[in-house]
Amino acid sequence: MRWREFLIPTSKETPKDAAVPSHVLMLRAGLIRPVMTGVHSYLPLGWRVLRKVERVIREEMERAGAIELHTAVLQPLAWWRQSGRAAELRDALLRLSGPPDDWRCQTVLGASHVEVVTEIAGAYLRSYKQLPVCLYRIQSGFHGEERPRRGVLCPRESLATEAYSFDANEAGLDESCQRMHDAYGRIFRRCGLPCLACEAERAPDAIAAHEFMMLAEAGEDRVALTDNGDYAANAKWAGSAEPPPAANVPLEPLKEVHTPGCGRVEDVCDFMGTTPAQMIKTLIYVGTEARRHEGTKGNVAAGAPAGRGEVAAGPRTGRSARGGIRVVSLVRGDHELNEHKLNKVAGLTLELADPRTIEELTGAHVGFAGPQGLAEKADKLIIDRHVAAMRNAASGANQTDYHVMGINPGRDFPLEGDNVFVADIRNVVDGDPSPTGGGSLRIKPAIEVGRVAKLGTTCSEAANATFLDKQGQRQPFVMGCYTINLDCVIAAAIEAHHDDNGIVWPMSIAPFQVLVLALDPRDEQVMKTASEIHDELDAVGIEVLLDDRDERAGFKFKDADLIGIPLRIIVGKKSLADGRVELSHRRDGAKHTYEPTAAIRQVVKLVNEELARLS
Repeated sequence: MRWREFLIPTSKETPKDAAVPSHVLMLRAGLIRPVMTGVHSYLPLGWRVLRKVERVIREEMERAGAIELHTAVLQPLAWWRQSGRAAELRDALLRLSGPPDDWRCQTVLGASHVEVVTEIAGAYLRSYKQLPVCLYRIQSGFHGEERPRRGVLCPRESLATEAYSFDANEAGLDESCQRMHDAYGRIFRRCGLPCLACEAERAPDAIAAHEFMMLAEAGEDRVALTDNGDYAANAKWAGSAEPPPAANVPLEPLKEVHTPGCGRVEDVCDFMGTTPAQMIKTLIYVGTEARRHEGTKGNVAAGAPAGRGEVAAGPRTGRSARGGIRVVSLVRGDHELNEHKLNKVAGLTLELADPRTIEELTGAHVGFAGPQGLAEKADKLIIDRHVAAMRNAASGANQTDYHVMGINPGRDFPLEGDNVFVADIRNVVDGDPSPTGGGSLRIKPAIEVGRVAKLGTTCSEAANATFLDKQGQRQPFVMGCYTINLDCVIAAAIEAHHDDNGIVWPMSIAPFQVLVLALDPRDEQVMKTASEIHDELDAVGIEVLLDDRDERAGFKFKDADLIGIPLRIIVGKKSLADGRVELSHRRDGAKHTYEPTAAIRQVVKLVNEELARLS
């Protein structure tokens, strides 16, 4: 391929709306072109990278036994309502609009395709003899991101591969999940991504999940890692070691303190001379008993983990008829409540209560709530385990402009009861002891590029997708879900492989493997030699780009660094006078001179070695 015959619109300027390196470099190197906020077109150079990532994914998915299909992007809203995901995604689900009763009002643009693929499985997989089956697709998904940002890392339209496995039992699911986990590891290794398999927050349907994360400053996710590497988890889900037992100290009596205008932890600590670690924050939420699947009457079995939108088994106080179920949560003043964990413990989808609800429950303005007396008024009291270990703490007095000192768990508010739960509901912080005993946790930013999850029978039951087992009984499929965001793979590769001058592509997904730079294109011998090198490399299957532009050498070098092709052969009058050309690697810039035929042999060797290293 000749540069002058290709479209590579490079730019010297840093785009104003690009904040992370991958977004900046994808725009400057001419890989993508914005269409609107959160939507991009892939230009020819970027499209070559994308197709290479697709090829790696297809090869590894087929190696793992997955079967590719193509599903409809326009999908019935009724299917999303049946699965419960229409209510779950709300405005993030993009719906068509039109006149009342028009077909468009009952249609959505698929954010993902689990409903469609599950319907296909239910229609054609009739017997256990046909299982296991794993179906996958590589297509666009559409997301109602309110504030799309960071280029292709958080867009409104993205290209992803989704795979769904269908098994007859949990043992089969375990095997399918392991196959896909191994396949994903190979995919990311081949794409040059140094990924970690991290424990993930369970999705509403998932009974187990892992995310593949790549550490990067540009990442919006946070990963908790141990010093010795034996634990890695998404910080939204990560836990720490059990807190030490409560100190064996005399319990102080409750003492009210007048704290006018001190509604924040920092203000209270300054006023009373205490510290956030000695404070108890009382946060009040409201939830509803909306079922996971609309139109069904199923209850959550006792002892089963309740997902978001489901109701945990347990008694009700009867106070949820007006204003929803009221949940009081307690965390230490120097800790942050983790709403994901709180939702899991509560078995509800919770929202912060409004000021009126808080005042009705506590008898005080916002900022002065305390745990004492609330177990009898609220539907649930959920206490972080670090709060349960506190002694002689300070908290709100449930009286406007007053706080209390000397409050003690177990004496001033219960740690047991039908509606009382002690659990891990806080965010981990840097330096927390690891739950595995492997030292301290370190919190680092990361990009999620893939996810594997065991869904169980939730989705198949919602879609009434069943098969006949060995006894001739109908059973729901036991499902797994596996996703990779291709846009994030490309962005993550750039985040992991770039320098101040541009991209440094891994050989496996580089748009071209070799760039031949003709420094003096008006010189007949330079162009003849450069063209011969290009043609001979192309003939042996090396992907090569010839920069035949009549531009200054410095301008060409800048563009070469920017687009990041791994190997570079420089052909100039000065080196040709000695019968040699210059070969260098974009990664380290080390330069070596060879006769043209020797340079070709060396390039073939280097390309094959690097591809083998990444395989």
